[in-house]
Amino acid sequence: MADIADAALLRVLQLASPALPIGGYAYSQGLEYAIEQDWVTDLDSAAGWLTALASRSLGRLDIPLLLRQYAALEQQDATGFAAWNDWLLASRETAELYLEDSQQGGALLRLMKSLLIPAALDWPTGEPLALVSAFAMAGQHWRTGPKALALGVLWSWLENQTGAATKLIPLGQTDAQRLLDRLLPALPPIVELAAGLADEELGAGLPGLAFASARHEHQYTRLFRS
Repeated sequence: MADIADAALLRVLQLASPALPIGGYAYSQGLEYAIEQDWVTDLDSAAGWLTALASRSLGRLDIPLLLRQYAALEQQDATGFAAWNDWLLASRETAELYLEDSQQGGALLRLMKSLLIPAALDWPTGEPLALVSAFAMAGQHWRTGPKALALGVLWSWLENQTGAATKLIPLGQTDAQRLLDRLLPALPPIVELAAGLADEELGAGLPGLAFASARHEHQYTRLFRS
């Protein structure tokens, strides 16, 4: 059992690694605009912004969908998997958020195909794949378990966002670690909340994120793609 658990942990670390070639470092999810508008200016305001995104967006949309996608693959429910994938992509409120999701999902899909993961090989050519759908494919194939996979996905997102804040505010390296230290304890409760949501409770409701993302498309100077 220990060998199985160790292998699963290593696969989660592989998927959460910044070395995973999906380009997550290139996106700020509206943070760049929020900083330009002085909504986010320091460690405390960055913590507030990221806490809201993690709990009210990822925790109520991406992570519940990840858990459903993992379960659909376990049950060999290809129709259900495809339906949830389409539902998630349709929930993206701006062109940038849609492209961020589908481009990263497509990059992970290509990687999985090169690794001969069956679900990736079976995915219809040209059909968009959301990032958490791709994570679910990889995680289910490697038997990570849904909870560990969800925590890895949240950590990967938080690490990328902290990196963006470090460059844009800017934060020093020590403050970046303080930011991670402050937010890490919130991740397991987010997964627990996500696991308990009914289908009719799914959906993100952050108008500020949608506004920041839409306005980011027209910023004069940009370091990030979203």
